[in-house]
Amino acid sequence: MILHELFSMEFLRVLWWLLLGVMLIAFALTDGFDVGVGALLPFLGRDDTERRIIINTVGPVWEGNQVWFILGGGSIFAAWPLLYAVSFSGFYLAMFIILTALIVRPVAFKYRSKRPGKAWRTAWDWALCYGGAVPALMFGVAVGNILLGVPFRLTPELLSIYDGNALQKLTGLLRPFALLAGVVSFSMLMMHGSAWLVLKTEDPIASRARRTGTIAALVAGAGYALGGLWLAFGIEGFHFVTPPDPNGPSNPLLTDVAQGGSWLAAYAQRPWIIIAPVLGFLGIAMVLRAFRSGGDRSPLIWSKLAIFGMTASVGLTMFPIILPSNTDPRSSLTVWDASSSQLTLFVMMVACAIFLPLIMFYTAWVYKVLWGKVSAKDINDHDSHAY
Repeated sequence: MILHELFSMEFLRVLWWLLLGVMLIAFALTDGFDVGVGALLPFLGRDDTERRIIINTVGPVWEGNQVWFILGGGSIFAAWPLLYAVSFSGFYLAMFIILTALIVRPVAFKYRSKRPGKAWRTAWDWALCYGGAVPALMFGVAVGNILLGVPFRLTPELLSIYDGNALQKLTGLLRPFALLAGVVSFSMLMMHGSAWLVLKTEDPIASRARRTGTIAALVAGAGYALGGLWLAFGIEGFHFVTPPDPNGPSNPLLTDVAQGGSWLAAYAQRPWIIIAPVLGFLGIAMVLRAFRSGGDRSPLIWSKLAIFGMTASVGLTMFPIILPSNTDPRSSLTVWDASSSQLTLFVMMVACAIFLPLIMFYTAWVYKVLWGKVSAKDINDHDSHAY
């Protein structure tokens, strides 16, 4: 027997669904506070020194945190090629806008302090704000559209067809529920960025971050609750008409998916997944308490729990559907019919078993070495390498 045949397609597909979720959640937990800090920069920093302090709280780690974004994108490309092709075709302009923000952000980090002029630095501060706010909002809008269903259909050759031109595809994403999801995502990452600044800065920046984080947490919690009610009573879910073959070929047209009922029917089928939204609400409640109590570390810990629960609840609610189609539900992509081959998934599993622990180890080491608060003295020290 060939080695990769020791693992069934069902096992490998579920494993890579889990690993993709781990990578995307890790991206939200790490790079999430980076984008939150960037978006809050012009509002929490009142002068150049304070803004440099804020920037240097993420200066040593922001590049490393984006590893999870690269890993997530690479995993979608290699493990779920149909998902990669169909989603990028429909979300092309939205992805382009996100990429411009992610490209502007490193340029702003590097160029902001190259010249001392106020206008120069202020312009780059707003560039950092753009680089943080846009991904925080657009990622949520994308998730909202996935829950609503995406307007594509597959040809017999598995080519995805969308109606309308590129601009119509972009404006078609701006549906009310999707915009609410964007608000939840945006406020969630503003909460996370505020929690990071409470940990890494001193007053008065930390005090401002507590106030901002409290407002962001309230908005995130209220939006998440409203989204859950909307999902329960106002949005149709997707389901299999006939049981799929978890070990079957990767061809969505061979499975039968229909739109109807509620996404929340998943909680009747798998009651244990209720733990995800419970953790989301618990994290929100505790981060609000932590902001008020004056702790430095606890807001970030509870913020991470909230993000974990809120993000995981989406994937667990939808499983095994990963990209539903609201124009041709039979074209919907699921865990059982949109993956790469058994050999590809196995080889990637081996590579992941080797390199993922290394990434986690060096990430933990970097955070340990760079632990502590950033002060004005740190950034004004001419022997330092501060931004």
